[in-house]
Amino acid sequence: MNILVEHVSKRYGSHEALKGIDLRIEQGMFGLLGPNGAGKTTLLRILATLLRPTNGRVIIGSSDLSQRTQRKMVRAHLGYLPQELGFYPDLTGREFLDYMGLLKRLYDRNARRRQIAALLNIVNLAEHADRQIKTYSGGMKRRLGIAQALLGDPQVLVIDEPTTGLDPEERIRLRTLLTRLAEDRIVILSTHVVEDINQTCERLAVLDKGRLVFDGLTRQLIEEASGHTWQFLAAPNYTPPLDLSVISALSQRGGTLYHVVGPEPRGPVQDVQRLSPTLEDGYVWLRQGSKP
Repeated sequence: MNILVEHVSKRYGSHEALKGIDLRIEQGMFGLLGPNGAGKTTLLRILATLLRPTNGRVIIGSSDLSQRTQRKMVRAHLGYLPQELGFYPDLTGREFLDYMGLLKRLYDRNARRRQIAALLNIVNLAEHADRQIKTYSGGMKRRLGIAQALLGDPQVLVIDEPTTGLDPEERIRLRTLLTRLAEDRIVILSTHVVEDINQTCERLAVLDKGRLVFDGLTRQLIEEASGHTWQFLAAPNYTPPLDLSVISALSQRGGTLYHVVGPEPRGPVQDVQRLSPTLEDGYVWLRQGSKP
């Protein structure tokens, strides 16, 4: 199954949230990266059939989402985890999944309960399944959210900012889970956290102010910053010029060690070295070029 996004735009009054987006998404993990307000959530809601584009169309498999009957068909094969999923805090994890299963028309009680038990194992919540959700940590709630998105064994998973607010251990656990799920389906991961994409996605797209500014392999975006990534030492009172984007600044004896993206540093700096770029460097360099 593939997803084809053709010339998709979305307008809210005078504000154009998406501006002529063209994408092709295939099986596996696909990253959607961009700053807050870039249009990522709007695009995800269109892919999840919750919004209609103002212009353009989306085809998932052989189904055109502009057709009402075909949207219904797609919903049976699609799982969605929004950034803020509403839970019923007094329900247990198992009860919540049972309720969501009914909403997804999984009416066979025994089959539904077998599927819920299997999903609780997949997301590593089996031993916590009968605790009330209000006792869950943030990471446990995100994993429960993924379990509800997996009800009905969808072929497309749309996941919005899944690691926001999680500690490092939970982030790694969640990224590993998503990578495993992408072995036999499409998983679209939207985030503004570069490391989440770097650790999970071979392909990605970058949105900025509603425009598609990159679509390709992760390594290609990294290569964009080749020759533009630097490290140097400067005095404590040094202020980097505006054409240098600071990735990190490490205070140490004798000054501050900078990692920057931009033109070769000049002026009162020492020990200038060219660095091999990271995905974050490539993303920052891309955003420099996309600014007016």
